Amino acid sequence: MIFGERYENDKNTKESREHPCSLFCFEKISQRKGKQMEEEFKVIDNYLMIRMPNEIDHHHSSSISKTADEYIMDEKVGNVVFDFERTTFMDSSGIGIIVGRYKKISCFGGKVFAINADNRIRRILLLSGLHKIVEIM
Repeated sequence: MIFGERYENDKNTKESREHPCSLFCFEKISQRKGKQMEEEFKVIDNYLMIRMPNEIDHHHSSSISKTADEYIMDEKVGNVVFDFERTTFMDSSGIGIIVGRYKKISCFGGKVFAINADNRIRRILLLSGLHKIVEIM
């Protein structure tokens, strides 16, 4: 299952080279966004994996949304996975990021997932009602 796997593979590893999309995606990401964005956004199979920052607030929300939308349209991904492993704070702008990507990806029949959410982030997702449109794992 893709969610149990770590996606921190270096672009030179054997697993990345064997997957037909991986090398292309990594090269395209590097050319378009640079090293920092390569670490935050990755396309794996039909999934856009977004590693959310430590704090998700209005300072980060517009750049995350814009970059995610570019990947959704350019890479034609079918699903979006938000990884909250590093996230310790999220305000309503984080909810907006998720809802906006849900609206965009659901038009194509895709799904949105949230993984590695700690109790605080999980509570925000539940209280906001996002658990109705986002699969929390």
